[in-house]
Amino acid sequence: MDTVAPQFKLTLLAISLLFLPFLQATDFKYCDKEGNYVVKVSGIEISPNPVARGKPATFTISASTGQAISGGKAVIDVSYFGVHIHQETHSLCQETTCPVSVGNFVLSHNQVLPGFTPPGSYTLKMTISGDGIPQLTCISFDFKIGFGTSGSSVSDI
Repeated sequence: MDTVAPQFKLTLLAISLLFLPFLQATDFKYCDKEGNYVVKVSGIEISPNPVARGKPATFTISASTGQAISGGKAVIDVSYFGVHIHQETHSLCQETTCPVSVGNFVLSHNQVLPGFTPPGSYTLKMTISGDGIPQLTCISFDFKIGFGTSGSSVSDI
């Protein structure tokens, strides 16, 4: 019976190590380190990580707010090796359920990157503003696009 417990623990440890890459959070930084943002970000997860060209990717941002938010917008800027390459604006209510109540909430953004997107390191900057509030928060984080093929051709795009 004494050998069953250590074997079980070892098996459990081995299984949990298999899931470790899927549980890693992405590091982020606030645009203004001294800023007193209404929305505080606690974590970011990217799935899959690295992002696959031509396949859906989900960016999930866990956050909290000290005041209710009735609406607003999220502006997403993407840079490749420091060069700005893309910007898009979304209604905050498309990214999360509105109104946002005081407390914890999640923003989730789904994106399919074109099959011809170059692999490498990218930086995403997200600025969230509310109705009458110019900047609820501003964060940036890095993500990678893998070298794998997407299975699509230029004629599919």
